[in-house]
Amino acid sequence: MAQRKGIAAAIGGWSVRHRWAAVIAWLAFVVLASMGGATGSVQSNDVDNGVGESGRAAQILADAGIPSPAQELVLLTSDSSTADSPEFKSAVSDVITAIQGTGKTIEVKSPYDSGAVAKDNHAALVNYTMSGERLDAAKEIPAVLDAVKAVGAKHQGVSFETYGQATAQDAMTGIFNTDLAKAEWAAVPLALGILLVAFGALLASVIPVVLALTATAAAYGLLALTTHAVPTDLNANVVLMLVGLAVGVDYSLFYLRRAREERAAGRDNITALSIAAATSGRAVVVSGLTVVAAMAGMFLTGIATFKAMGVASIAAVVVAVAGSVTVLPALLSLLGDRVEKGRIPFIAKRRAAANGENRFWGALTARVLRFPLASALVAVLALALLAIPVTHIKTAMPGVAQDLDPKAPLAQAAIHLDERFPGNSAMARVVVDTKGADQGAVTAAVADFKTQAVASGKLFDPITVTDHQGTGVLVLDVPIAGTGTDKASLEALDSLRGSVLPHTLRSVSGVEAAVTGPTAQSVDFNAQLSKSVFPVLAFVLVLAFLLMIAMFRSLTIAITAMVLNLLSVGAAYGVLVLVFQDGFALKAIGGHSEGPIASWLPLFLFVILFGLSMDYHVFVVSRIREIHDRGADTRTAIAEGLKSTAGVISAAALIMVGVFAIFGTLSVQSIKEMGFGLAVAVLLDATVIRGLLLPAVMALLGESNWYLPRWLAWLPDLSESTPADEDGAPSRPTAVTPVPAHAVAGLSRETV
Repeated sequence: MAQRKGIAAAIGGWSVRHRWAAVIAWLAFVVLASMGGATGSVQSNDVDNGVGESGRAAQILADAGIPSPAQELVLLTSDSSTADSPEFKSAVSDVITAIQGTGKTIEVKSPYDSGAVAKDNHAALVNYTMSGERLDAAKEIPAVLDAVKAVGAKHQGVSFETYGQATAQDAMTGIFNTDLAKAEWAAVPLALGILLVAFGALLASVIPVVLALTATAAAYGLLALTTHAVPTDLNANVVLMLVGLAVGVDYSLFYLRRAREERAAGRDNITALSIAAATSGRAVVVSGLTVVAAMAGMFLTGIATFKAMGVASIAAVVVAVAGSVTVLPALLSLLGDRVEKGRIPFIAKRRAAANGENRFWGALTARVLRFPLASALVAVLALALLAIPVTHIKTAMPGVAQDLDPKAPLAQAAIHLDERFPGNSAMARVVVDTKGADQGAVTAAVADFKTQAVASGKLFDPITVTDHQGTGVLVLDVPIAGTGTDKASLEALDSLRGSVLPHTLRSVSGVEAAVTGPTAQSVDFNAQLSKSVFPVLAFVLVLAFLLMIAMFRSLTIAITAMVLNLLSVGAAYGVLVLVFQDGFALKAIGGHSEGPIASWLPLFLFVILFGLSMDYHVFVVSRIREIHDRGADTRTAIAEGLKSTAGVISAAALIMVGVFAIFGTLSVQSIKEMGFGLAVAVLLDATVIRGLLLPAVMALLGESNWYLPRWLAWLPDLSESTPADEDGAPSRPTAVTPVPAHAVAGLSRETV
């Protein structure tokens, strides 16, 4: 009977037959895609990012044609001089003149006019507004900061600290760019080192790294193009590099490992590549589809940053899959056995001395298959214990002081600002649409608002009111208690929204008032996220479930995959909360301070982990299914499948854990949380889940693993028959020696 050829086998076969065309096409694609960055990227603005009431505030301003300029300030402090001293006044006058002289601002307020002088009379605020939109201001702010720095050098007795939206954006962009460069320089040598140990040959180790780098470069260009439809942000760039490097290397590793394995079994290069395309190539395609399906769930949140991260991760995965099934087989066809060039002698000797066996995984799998029920219970109990801290998880949008090292200049400015002028680093903004309302009543309501706000004890002076003439829109900037994300700030926002506004501005007929600002945006973000959790989870679980059924033609395998992945994600959440929220060993990993987990992180981690964890699941179960389809019983298939994948899974997991852990060392705490959470999850997935729980559960289920009810037979069939040599012989011997339940040993053929 003729074999059914899947898409991965068909593409791989074409690439092998047209190898130069495939290589040239890939290089052309990478160059053209990378040029997409020349078009520039569109950053998300306040309207794009807005949700809930704070989103409505941004929309009122946009509808009225009012730009959203960046609000900035300079904090002047002196231990020796008071604000009314000649020296201090001279410093204030000079900094105002310098800021105005840059031509980058539209308004500069003296503290002597605005009343922004500290109670102890040793500090004052110079407030200024950048010209143009807030996102554009980040490009112009360096000129202003340089002018302030020059003034500071002339007034040694007064300290000058800058803070604001554009200042923070400029600083964070610089930090992100520095961190990304550091991560790339660290991740590439790390991946190369692990691959050298895994393959024992320089050329074979370099190929996956080069392919991952070119794929990531192309994905960046494609991301820039997509931002004209879906605006991006800084988080998306981090996600693209993180996912691109990790899956790019792993997918190539899976493919290359299988091709070398078949060559070592005595098959010619073309046959070996055909088998690799039909097996590992297929697993890569299905894994990629599962990851993309999971990432697509982020669009259901309705939140701009999730959409941006979804597009970035999808671009990274799609390009990595494309490279693995097209140019990689073409390169291997061109190189042939020269892929073994640059062999590392001492590694080769070690591998030979070990007789190609991984003793640790062999011994572990033997015990798991001997005592599957006990092994499953131990694994589930361990994961459940790790997941316990997630029961008290708290989330919030981190402020600058929480997200950066407290010693960073921007964080220091935020801390000092809160000490001298409580609420100014987390200002609330009330946008009031008065069109159609009685203006006399509005004026009286504004006065009442100021009185009641200050009387609440949670909202402070100075409350500034900006009347955008001709638009009917007023903007009130209100300092609030707390740091922006703590309990005091939440209570202040609740007082503003629930008490002060209803009794003042909102009591005037025809007036619409909406509150925005860091605290309001955090609360609204969390509320929107809570509403979208169920749709996203349902979408990801159902789609992944259907893909598993379609690939393995088994209801049991699909259910097992869902349950195991949920256990893995839950345990990773628990460890994340234990470290970053509860503070356990936080300083040991370079964390800044314990506190709520970044609001966007839990859902993002679920989506990305659910997708990435399928890599190992698909790869391992595909090999088990392949052996089972050749006539082996399930227990033997499990043993043989783990034996042939233990080395490559270990290498792939080490690379992913290493890359993610590098991101856990970067400067921004929310990125640390992301890198740490991903590293922990992949480590658990490749060890406890795939090495312990998966074989135990499959051994307990036996032949029931392959059960598919008739009512699901209508689903598309993505499975593929066992690859065969040209003479029709299977790619592995058909006589697979059964493995007794009580004696399974020496299961792994290769070391990492």
